[in-house]
Amino acid sequence: MNQTTLTKLQYNEMIQKIKEKAIGKHSQAIIEEWLPQNNLATVNKRQAETKEARLILDSQQHVPFMGLSRITLLTEQVKKGLILPPGDLIECGDFLRSSRLIRKFFEKNQYQTPLLYNYSCYLPELLEVEEAIDRKISNQKIRDTATTQLAKIRRRKMEIQKEIQDKLMKFIRHGKNKEMIQEAMIVKKGEHYTVPIKASYKNKVAGTLIEESSKGQTVFIEPSAVAKLNEQLNGLTMEETIEEYQVLAELTGYLAENERVIDQAIETITVFDCIFARAKYSRELNGVTPLMNKEERIHLLAGRHPFLPGEVVPLDFHLGETYRGLVITGANAGGKTVVLKTVGLLTLMAMIGLQVPAKEGTELAVFDQLFVDIGDQQNMEDALSTFSGHLKNISELLPQIKRHTLVLFDEIGSGTEPNEGAALAVAIMEEIYQKGGIVVATTHYGEVKRFSQEHEDFVTAAMAFDQENLKPLYRLIVGEVGESQALWIAQKMAISKKVIDQAQKYIDKEAFTTTRKVFNQIVKMKSEPKESYFDFQKGDRVELTETKQIGLIYHDHQQEKIAVFVKGEVIEVLRKRVKLLAPATELYPLDYDLDQLFTDYHVRKEERDLLRGSKKAHKALDKAARKRREGPGTKNT
Repeated sequence: MNQTTLTKLQYNEMIQKIKEKAIGKHSQAIIEEWLPQNNLATVNKRQAETKEARLILDSQQHVPFMGLSRITLLTEQVKKGLILPPGDLIECGDFLRSSRLIRKFFEKNQYQTPLLYNYSCYLPELLEVEEAIDRKISNQKIRDTATTQLAKIRRRKMEIQKEIQDKLMKFIRHGKNKEMIQEAMIVKKGEHYTVPIKASYKNKVAGTLIEESSKGQTVFIEPSAVAKLNEQLNGLTMEETIEEYQVLAELTGYLAENERVIDQAIETITVFDCIFARAKYSRELNGVTPLMNKEERIHLLAGRHPFLPGEVVPLDFHLGETYRGLVITGANAGGKTVVLKTVGLLTLMAMIGLQVPAKEGTELAVFDQLFVDIGDQQNMEDALSTFSGHLKNISELLPQIKRHTLVLFDEIGSGTEPNEGAALAVAIMEEIYQKGGIVVATTHYGEVKRFSQEHEDFVTAAMAFDQENLKPLYRLIVGEVGESQALWIAQKMAISKKVIDQAQKYIDKEAFTTTRKVFNQIVKMKSEPKESYFDFQKGDRVELTETKQIGLIYHDHQQEKIAVFVKGEVIEVLRKRVKLLAPATELYPLDYDLDQLFTDYHVRKEERDLLRGSKKAHKALDKAARKRREGPGTKNT
C-alpha cells in the first residue's frame, strides 16, 4: 500500500488509536510499523487472535500484564553491563512474574482461546530469578536480610546512630549549653550529626563547625563527643554501599545469564500486548469479526466509518460478486465520498486483524493493492492544478493495476472540460477493468453514468436525497442513477420557473438559443466636466499670476479663494490666479514649524520669553495691558 492511500483513508489515525491501547513501549513501536497484510491465511490468523482476545475482554477478565512498559529498555541496560538499581530490578521481577502468570491464565482459558493458549506455551518460567529479586528487594530498597553481612552492618549502624543521638541530646539538655544553643534539636548535615549553635558562641563549643546558616546567625557544630562515632558511622555506610552493590550485581547477573530466555518472553508478551490492543480498540468500536476472502468480494452490512462524529447512517455495500465496477451518483454533500472512505478504511482495518464496525455476516476481501484518488490533489510546489494532480496520481497507479486490486475514485475526471473529463474517466475505468481491477467511482458526469449503465460488469448506485427538505439521506441505493439535484435546489431557492425550464431543455439536448437580439440605443446626455481643484498645503511657495508676486499658502479651505501670505500680510486670491512653484514638503524638514513662516521674529521671541517665564517680558505685557485699559491720552498720576 502506498502512503498516499493510507493517509487519504485515515489509516495512520486508526493505527494511532490502536497504539494508545498498548502497554509496552516496544509494543507501541511495533504497532506503528503495521501495514495491511495481503495474505489471506495471515489475515485470518490475526482476526482469530483479535476475536479470542475480545472474548477475554468481554468476559471481564484481565490478563496479568506487569513490568512490560520499560522491560526492553532495562534489558538493553543489562546487555551493556550496567548494574540495575532496586526499582528497576523490581520491574524486571514483575515482568518475570507476569510471564509465569500469563501462562497460567491462558492455560485456564485454553478451551475459550486455543490460539492464544498455544502462544502462551512459549512463555518461560524463571521462578528462581523472580524469587531471588523478591527475596532481596522490597519497597524499592534492598532488604536487611539480603546477606548476613548486610544485616550485621545495618544493625551496627543503628546502634551507633542511637548512641550519637543519646550523646547529642545529653549535650542539648546540659544546663551549661542551654544559652549557646539556637534551637534544641539534632540536625543532620551531610554525613554529620550536628547541633545548631548561636554564631556568637561558635568558638566556645568543642567540636567541628560543619556549616553556617545563610544569615550567619546560626552555626551547625558536630560536638567532639560524637566525632569518633560519626567516623565509625561513615565507615559502616561505605561498607553498606559495597555490600548493596554486590547484591545488585548478583541479581543483575541472574538477568544477564538468562538473557535469551527473557528476550523470548519479551517478544511473546509483546505479541499478546499488540493483540489485546487490537481487541481493546475493536471493543471500543463495537466491531465484529468479518469473513475474509481472496475472491475480491465485498459484502458490507451496516458499516460505519469509525471517525465520523455523531450518529452515522449505516452503509450496506456490495461489490465483486455480480459486478466488478460501481459508479455512485447523487447530490453534492450527499455522502458519496464517505462511502469510498468507509469501504477503503474498513478493508484496511480487516487486513491488519481488526474487527470492523458493522453487522455480523459482513464479508471483506483481502486485496494485494488498494489505491485511492480522493480530495484536492493540487500541489503548489510542483505547480500542479487540481486536474493535473489527479492525473499525476492516476498515472502512477495505472501501471500497478492487476487482479486483487481495489481502486476508489472520487469525482473521476473532474477539474477540466466536462466532455473531455468524462471521456477520460471512462477510458481510465475501462483500462483498470481490463487489467482485472475492482473499481468504485463517484461522478456527476452523464457520460460516466451511461457507461456504467451499459457495461455488463458495472452497475450504478445513487445516494438517497430528501427532495422535500433538501437533505441528503446518506443511504446508498444500488441500481439507481442519482441526480445532482441542481435544478431541484434552484427551484427551492426561488430561481424563476422560466430559467429552470430552460435549463431542463438544455439538459434534454435541446439546441441553445443563439440568435442575436437588438436592443434600443440609450442616448447619454453629455455632462459638463467638473472643474478640478488642486489642493494647496500650508507653506507651499506660489506665484500670483496676475501681479507676479511670490508668496506662501497660509490656508486652503477648498473654496474658490485661498489665503496667501504676501509681503507680511495675508490676502485672499482667486484659486485660478495662484500657481504652485514648490510644495512645502520639498522646502522644509518633516518636523518644521510652519507657523513661524507667518509670524514676525520679534513677536515669536516675545512669545518664547513669556513661555519660559521671563520677568521682563511679563512686565512689558502688563504695561501694554494697562495702556489698553486706560485708553489714549490718559496720564499716570
